[in-house]
Amino acid sequence: MKVLVIEDDAQIVESLALTLQIRWPEVQVVSTHLGVEGVELAESEKPNVIILDLGLPDMSGFDVLKQIRLFSSVPLVVLTVRTEEDNIFKALELGADDYMVKPCGRLELLARISVRTRGSGSKISGGLPIYYGSFCFNPSTRQLLCHNKEVGLTTIEAHIIHCLMKNAGQVVTYSKLAEETWGDNDPGILDSLRVHIRRLRQKVELDPDHPQFIVTKPGTGYSLAKP
Repeated sequence: MKVLVIEDDAQIVESLALTLQIRWPEVQVVSTHLGVEGVELAESEKPNVIILDLGLPDMSGFDVLKQIRLFSSVPLVVLTVRTEEDNIFKALELGADDYMVKPCGRLELLARISVRTRGSGSKISGGLPIYYGSFCFNPSTRQLLCHNKEVGLTTIEAHIIHCLMKNAGQVVTYSKLAEETWGDNDPGILDSLRVHIRRLRQKVELDPDHPQFIVTKPGTGYSLAKP
């Protein structure tokens, strides 16, 4: 287990390292107080999870997140003092898997990291490609074809689209999607799910604001529209 901490407060880094050792005694914590170096370490160290502060001395944490998502889908948890809803939405929209506000409980932090790493590491069972209208998803390669064009998916997006296509023609509840994707369905995960669905729609819908493929069933979940 290797964790990259991008945080400019040395005391918080030390506290995080001790907390992580409670859950994973052999954990390796790599840290930096600079965003630029954080991006480099995310690529070179291949961490299992990243903990990112938004207030860094050299660049915005949002820009760090954006750059990391250009080459990696590693689970990333934002840990910050910022409580504004706009910041939460922006972080999730840019690809963060979770958003936590300082100070946070140690057990809650460990639980959320466990869920994110379990979800990212879970394998989509292999099998024959699944076809639905003009879409084809290959569980073995996690490749989605839309009108014979390949659509790049993150690990989380691949789990979501796999679950929806396996259950095509039915409404998949929020909790079922969260369970199959992350192994949990706490309220924070459901918020993340909505953001990931929005990002998926931006990739596969002609008009993401008026989706014709991934349809919302208010108060229940999502379903794939009939071809």
